[in-house]
Amino acid sequence: MSAFFIFIIQPILNIMKLGAFSASLAVKDIKASKAFYETLGFSVFAGQLENNYLIMKNGNALIGLFQGMFENNILTFNPGWDENAKTLDNFDDVRTIQKHLKANNIKLETEADESTSGPASFVVLDPDGNAILVDQHV
Repeated sequence: MSAFFIFIIQPILNIMKLGAFSASLAVKDIKASKAFYETLGFSVFAGQLENNYLIMKNGNALIGLFQGMFENNILTFNPGWDENAKTLDNFDDVRTIQKHLKANNIKLETEADESTSGPASFVVLDPDGNAILVDQHV
């Protein structure tokens, strides 16, 4: 019965497939932050220390460390990717997600070009002013 309930309710809720989630952290000293998160069990997954950004992973948890790239922390979703940066077979394109938000009167800070396909991104603020980056790489 629970599978039936989910099958019926999912289309009603219009659940978006946002892909991998990570917290993108604005750090002051990327080397100190790297050492701290390594102590918590994270390891470098992607990025380049010499370019002041690292993506670190612990199990399914992802964090991005960014020095000098933005002022505040950002919640990041990557449509089309799982937590291992592998392309998903089934996902909602960033432009579809953007159209859904706009149709629901959500103000966007930046927008993806809806006439394109492939990689694109947009930024939206939640009601408390937290930035959410929806950043598609595929």
